[in-house]
Amino acid sequence: MNTSEIETRAKKVIAGVLKVDEGVIKPDTNFVFDLGADSQQSVQLVCAFEEEFGIEMPMERATEIQNVAGAVEFIAELVNEAA
Repeated sequence: MNTSEIETRAKKVIAGVLKVDEGVIKPDTNFVFDLGADSQQSVQLVCAFEEEFGIEMPMERATEIQNVAGAVEFIAELVNEAA
């Protein structure tokens, strides 16, 4: 799975969990400062990413991710390890 496909799918997940328009989600979009995610929503995002991509994200690393590009990079790393 390539990075572009991961980014597209991740944006759909983010839009769904945080109830925002996909159009406002860019690689440098910060989950907390730009999209208003709180700690509960951050956990929901991690769970939604795990379900969408069939991966397991270590929570300690996942909670350090602050923007979309970081999430896409981390997901790509995990997807490629699982392949």
